[in-house]
Amino acid sequence: MGDRLGQAAWVAGVAQFFVFHAIVESAWPRPYSWAAHNISDLGNVTCGPQGRSEPRYVCSPEHALMNGSFIALSVLFLAGVVLAGGLWRHGPAGLATRAALATTASGFALAGLAPADVDEPVHVLGAVLALGVGNLALFLAGAGLADRVPRLWRRVAVVAAATGSTACVLLLLERDMGLGTGGMERFAAYPILLWAFALGLAGLLGRLDRVTWPTPPHR
Repeated sequence: MGDRLGQAAWVAGVAQFFVFHAIVESAWPRPYSWAAHNISDLGNVTCGPQGRSEPRYVCSPEHALMNGSFIALSVLFLAGVVLAGGLWRHGPAGLATRAALATTASGFALAGLAPADVDEPVHVLGAVLALGVGNLALFLAGAGLADRVPRLWRRVAVVAAATGSTACVLLLLERDMGLGTGGMERFAAYPILLWAFALGLAGLLGRLDRVTWPTPPHR
């Protein structure tokens, strides 16, 4: 029962994040761009030109909804880590993965509690925990998932980690590869969210137990 509650928490947390993302961006008086604007811009409380390296106009009238969504994501993501204990190996690998995922959850909370235009240092710390540690958690999940979970999920975790980590490095190097800063940020931030959503949904649908075929009788 605990595993299913944890999996449901992941599905609900990620789903509400993308729903509120759509609601908040639709309220902008000027169009919000996934390429030009950061995810954090949705939670900024002031209107006007922002950003030193890439100036852009930011005005998010429903910023409180977005910041609340970040906090809800943090709580539900952490609930999934705590409750879905059956997904992980017993021992160091499983413990390290769950610790990294819990740290990732704290990053989401900091992002919502400290909007970038209110307390930038704390917000940046939240982003580092959510993106950097989040992608580390995906790498660890390659070894930390329980044996009963199909091997596919380990492979998907490693591929997602490689994608997100590469995007993080490109962000630090200020190389957007034609996607815009906002686009590259999404390649860094979304792998952990999409993986958790997919893993949780698969668990709720009963697709996380490895299939074992009966041994044919000897003749």
